[in-house]
Amino acid sequence: MRRGFADVAGTAVMLGGFAAAAAVTVVLVLPTAGADVATGSLSAADRDLLIKVRQAGLWEIPTGQQAQQRALSQRVKEVGMHLVEDHTKLDKEVVALAARLNVALPSQPSADQQRWMAQLSSVSGADYDRDFANLLRAAHGKVFAVVAQVRAGTRNDEIRAFATKANAVVLKHMTLLESTGLVDYHTLPEPPTPSSVPGGTR
Repeated sequence: MRRGFADVAGTAVMLGGFAAAAAVTVVLVLPTAGADVATGSLSAADRDLLIKVRQAGLWEIPTGQQAQQRALSQRVKEVGMHLVEDHTKLDKEVVALAARLNVALPSQPSADQQRWMAQLSSVSGADYDRDFANLLRAAHGKVFAVVAQVRAGTRNDEIRAFATKANAVVLKHMTLLESTGLVDYHTLPEPPTPSSVPGGTR
């Protein structure tokens, strides 16, 4: 028995409705699954980055506050203020991110950082300004290298975005500390020797 045009059209509309509903279901489900996949796995280096950024804040915030009271140079006082403001914001972000990624963070600075804080607490005036600039500049140089390496190779989207922001903050602070005119560049570690010299033979 031949079906009428109306029947065929009705069936087509009904099937089209099912297809549309299925498409909506796929659209609603895929972004969630895709987000999990896109986030990527968390490596030991990713975890270490969060820990180091947290520890940086744990000593740079109180040290920046101390500089505003103890420093002789107005510029050092200003740099201390920037350290406090920037690390307070960054610390909130790293704590929130670590909670989402289930990474345990330290609650106190590292042994080296505690030693630097003690050193700064034992000096004043011009000696304080010099030690402040050099200790913090050296520390930022170390963290800068760690952040850059993680940013270059992490498989995790959230870590990549956070590392980008942290990298900008660390670079800003290195520049601010250098602006004091007190950094002794000869005491900083030299860059690693290149594996091959540009323009040379391999």
